[in-house]
Amino acid sequence: MAYMTDEEATRLDEKWTKTPPKPGPNGTGYFTRCKKTAHTVTIDNVTANYLLTKAAADNKSPAEIIGEMVRERIAVSI
Repeated sequence: MAYMTDEEATRLDEKWTKTPPKPGPNGTGYFTRCKKTAHTVTIDNVTANYLLTKAAADNKSPAEIIGEMVRERIAVSI
């Protein structure tokens, strides 16, 4: 995993400190735009630990693991 250097972290901190994201009117703000493409689901600790462990073992993100599991279930049900 790539990490930021101290210089990069400082520049990024300055950028967001000096120009924080501003909400826009009628759903045009940053977080509203992101909400249209992402969903939040609450899971229990056992499930979260399993996903994180499986993702680390397979060098994938938890979202990729969930996507694969859902696609397998869909394929079986067809």
